[in-house]
Amino acid sequence: MDQPSNSQITFDDFLRVDVRVGTIVAVDPFPEARKPAYKLTIDFGPGIGRKRSSAQLTKHYQPEDLVNQQVAAVVNFPPRQIGKFMSEVLTLGFPDGDGEVVLVGPERQVPDGGRLY
Repeated sequence: MDQPSNSQITFDDFLRVDVRVGTIVAVDPFPEARKPAYKLTIDFGPGIGRKRSSAQLTKHYQPEDLVNQQVAAVVNFPPRQIGKFMSEVLTLGFPDGDGEVVLVGPERQVPDGGRLY
């Protein structure tokens, strides 16, 4: 288990990380990934639009169950090349007891593009 960081950050540091909510609109297989993963297309609303993300979600989620699910993602990291795929946002999750990803999202429907605070 990861240990909590002993270093403190300021509120301004927190504000620099732009975490937004979006709705998954498409899920594609990602067979060329080193670890089993999906390619997600997430709609963050009119201000940000649709962005793509690679996510290792195959243990707990089927593609058809992910479509229309809202998730949280960091939208202000630079794009990251993962194989031949360009991941534009970091979809957020927590590890379960086996280290498999469990997605983070709102407990009820909220407008896409809303910022975490």
